[in-house]
Amino acid sequence: MTSEHTTPTVRRRTDDDLDACVRLLREVHEHDGYPVSWPERPAAWITPPTTVGAWVAELDGRPAGHVGLAGPRPGEGAPGVWAGRPGAAPAVMVNRLYVSPSARGHGLGALLLAEAVAEARARGLQPVLDVAAHDTAAVALYERLGWRRLATVAQEWGPHGTVAVHCYAYTAAE
Repeated sequence: MTSEHTTPTVRRRTDDDLDACVRLLREVHEHDGYPVSWPERPAAWITPPTTVGAWVAELDGRPAGHVGLAGPRPGEGAPGVWAGRPGAAPAVMVNRLYVSPSARGHGLGALLLAEAVAEARARGLQPVLDVAAHDTAAVALYERLGWRRLATVAQEWGPHGTVAVHCYAYTAAE
C-alpha cells in the first residue's frame, strides 16, 4: 500500500466505507493502542450520534485513514475550554483520526485534518480536539499543523482511570 508514486486522496466517507474503516481501526488499535479500549461496537464508535461529517483518505484506491467531525459531547475537554474564551465561535470536535500504520508517511493525517477544518470553518464553527497527553506522535502532528494547546485536563476513561488529555484548537491561517 505504500507505492512511491501514489497520490493520496480524501473524500467524504460513505456507509459502504464502514467495514474498511473498522478494519483500519483494528490495525491502528493493535499497532498503537488507539483507541485505548477496543469499542464494543466499532462502527458506532467511528460514527458518534453527533457526527457532522466524516472523511476517508485513500491510497492506491483503498481506504487508508479516517477522520470525523462531531458536535461536542459530555466529558470532552476542548469544547468547554474553548467556550470559556470571550467571543468564541461554537466548537466542533475533530475526532476519530487514524491512519493505517502501513500508509503513514504520505501526509494522510494532515490531509484528513485539513478536510475537517475546512468543513468546520464553512459552518462557522471552531475546530477543537482532545488527545491523550501520552500520544506524543499525535501531539507533534497537531502542533506542527498549527493547532494550539489550550489546556491539559483530566478525563475519566472508564477502566483506565483518569487520563491527562491535552485540549487543542486550530488557530493557524484563518
